[in-house]
Amino acid sequence: MIAQLISNQAGAVDTWKTLEIAKGETPKAVALPAGDIIFPLAVWRARKEEIISTHKRIGLLLQPDDRVEDIAADLDYFIVIAVNFPKFVDGRGYSSASLLRQRYHYQGELRAVGDVLHDQLFYMQRVGFDAYALKGDKNAAYAIGHGFSTFGDAYQTSTSQPQPHFRRHTA
Repeated sequence: MIAQLISNQAGAVDTWKTLEIAKGETPKAVALPAGDIIFPLAVWRARKEEIISTHKRIGLLLQPDDRVEDIAADLDYFIVIAVNFPKFVDGRGYSSASLLRQRYHYQGELRAVGDVLHDQLFYMQRVGFDAYALKGDKNAAYAIGHGFSTFGDAYQTSTSQPQPHFRRHTA
């Protein structure tokens, strides 16, 4: 099923394709397609110079076990960074997003992919995601209308709200 892209709280057309490594292929041997490609970290590590020389727009796919610290020096190359949520209950991608935005000041598109559901959007936005690839069987219009307004306000600071509630609402 094709994912439905939400970008900046609106439906969007996804021009990016994610490179998948087939069983038996290696990052060094996989064919590099043309166009807007989101490369797995293993392919980026194995063929960084080749990718830079052949692609004007580069995307990166991070898995839950991938360390953001390992790509910090390369962030300027990426137009989009997709963070995979392989299961709804796997929250490691929230930490990756927060690190990318707050510690490393990544300014490009930060996309949540994988098992992304509408009831996660409010929290994902708070850690810095601005694009979301909903599973194909989910209702994108419902997610846009309800997913970002789960709560009216939050007490804690976040990437999307750097001031705590008490600082925003002092008399």
